[in-house]
Amino acid sequence: ILLTDTFQLYEKDDMISALMIDNSERRKRQKSLDIRVIIGNPPYSVGQESAMDDAQNVKYSTLDERISKTYLAKSTGKGGKRSSYDSYIRAIRWASDRIGESGIIGFVTNAGFIETSSADGLRQCLVEEYSSLYIFHLRGNARTKGEQRRKERGNVFGEGSRAPVSINLFVKNPKSKTKGRIYFYDIGDYLSREEKLDIIAKIGSIEGILKAGQWRCITPDEHGDWINQRNDSFSDYILMSSKRKTMEPVIFEIFSNGVVTNRDVWVYNYSKDELAKKCKGMISFYNSEIDRMSEYKKSGDNIDNVQLFVKKDVKKISWGGGNWQSRFLKGLKESFEVNAIHKCAYRPFTNIWHYGGRTFNHSYYSMPRIFPDAESKNLVICVTGIGAKEFTALMTNTLPDIQMHFNGQCFPLYLYDIPEADLQGGLFDVEQKKRIRRSAITKEGFEYFTNAYPGEKIHREDVFYYIYGLLHSTDYRTRFADNLSKELPRIPCVKKSTDFWAFSKAGRKLADLHIGYEKVEPYTDISVNIQPGAPENTTTRYRVEKMKYGKTKVNGKTIDDKTTLIYNPWITLTGIPLSAYGYIVNGKSALDWVVERQCVKTDKDSGIVNDANKWAIETVGDPRYPLDLFLRVVTVSLETNRIVEGLPKMEI
Repeated sequence: ILLTDTFQLYEKDDMISALMIDNSERRKRQKSLDIRVIIGNPPYSVGQESAMDDAQNVKYSTLDERISKTYLAKSTGKGGKRSSYDSYIRAIRWASDRIGESGIIGFVTNAGFIETSSADGLRQCLVEEYSSLYIFHLRGNARTKGEQRRKERGNVFGEGSRAPVSINLFVKNPKSKTKGRIYFYDIGDYLSREEKLDIIAKIGSIEGILKAGQWRCITPDEHGDWINQRNDSFSDYILMSSKRKTMEPVIFEIFSNGVVTNRDVWVYNYSKDELAKKCKGMISFYNSEIDRMSEYKKSGDNIDNVQLFVKKDVKKISWGGGNWQSRFLKGLKESFEVNAIHKCAYRPFTNIWHYGGRTFNHSYYSMPRIFPDAESKNLVICVTGIGAKEFTALMTNTLPDIQMHFNGQCFPLYLYDIPEADLQGGLFDVEQKKRIRRSAITKEGFEYFTNAYPGEKIHREDVFYYIYGLLHSTDYRTRFADNLSKELPRIPCVKKSTDFWAFSKAGRKLADLHIGYEKVEPYTDISVNIQPGAPENTTTRYRVEKMKYGKTKVNGKTIDDKTTLIYNPWITLTGIPLSAYGYIVNGKSALDWVVERQCVKTDKDSGIVNDANKWAIETVGDPRYPLDLFLRVVTVSLETNRIVEGLPKMEI
């Protein structure tokens, strides 16, 4: 037994050998041993999330260089570099090197490496380095939503992990005639923690799975995928866009993630006045810390780490990530920017106020070229990012948050050409006279469609709406589901021009619904039941704290009755059509998003209150807004389902 940081064993000499002589001797002895078996449950952590964590990331130069030269060198996945240094990935690399040419690793780990696109290099290295790999997938991914969340269900560690879990045995046998044989067993859908633990106990061993004939042999594809392998025909079609230099044509000149704040509680709020108040307070505290730093420096002391220097007062500020550190060290104070408050699409069918000061937002990516100011007109098709369990698309005409769709990627109808120097300030700092708007669809992308349908009079907007219509096609999403979870969409041309126009017109109708959801007619075939004695004052009568569904019993179990919505203590909606819940966007039904977001929520750390009723009263001017929003989104959901069901079969 050693007191040590395992990953540091080969990084540098023992720093406390004089204080812990016996431990140091055991440490030296273990380093010299010819170890063949390493068993453990490595921690799952990509490190400190923000400056508020007080948990500085540890770097391991030798180990991380090995990851860079192996797992990252072989990876073609988009992004994911930070996750490649997760503790459990480091553990796999460290143990793989430690056992040398022969041995066994037995780890219980985060199961993300089995299928994420960012782990493709790791998977390829495992296949090359090991003779056989045994993967017992226990599921339990709590970061999924909707039906997929129900399939993942219980985690074997209970509340101890939100990540999926797998038991892995990696075998290096130098005498084996075969290499990289993958044996895979998925425990199954909809299982509780207790049911999973019972199955593990009954199986007992690798041999138990073998006797039951449950091992599935996997042959990786050319992308390094093990499960949910891609449809190779997908690469035949034009790419929507790319951030890498590529010789192949793309449809959109640029695309962008939505806004990343790293301090949502502080820079988003349903109340414009409350948002201004708390941001002014945060800026005041920020400036006072700059003053304190200046006084500290006068004493002759240096500040080696600004994150450790600043006061972590969660009631006054969220340091988060972002761009503040370099400005802070230069002593550059902030001032509140009145014009930086604007509307933002925070989640599906949820608009909110956002404070856009650049210092207090982590990144805008390419959004200044898409929405250079609050008045700029544009449309963007937002799709779920790589790694989403279910692909969906949603159009908005408002600046989106990155999680409006899961790690969302946004493809604009228009671009605004802006001098490079003006892109360095806040989001809405660009003068209007410097903005030149043009189509974001490339010449090559446009010709891809016009050449496919000679004689048809097609405009770039027609192509834009065709794409939106096609991205809603059940045929498209089903056929290319595994591709869409691992790479950006590619768009085929349908065989007939009549079908092109059908998809384009459907896309235009869907866009009108999804952008204008606050103006569609509320669904009327739902009973809005108001109890006798309900408050006469409309502000009180329609105030919402937390909507919840009714309850019913099925086979002795209490489940949600989604035909009934308890809006508040005196208003209940009944007769909600269950088919409306079939419109899924960003992992759950559109109606579930309304129920989740139209509420009053208090952040437990800062004490900041985010009250949806403030948006209804202050911005919309109607206290009934949350109720009508639900009824409107019923209309949107049913109409969306009708349009999608009417799409032509996707013949390419």
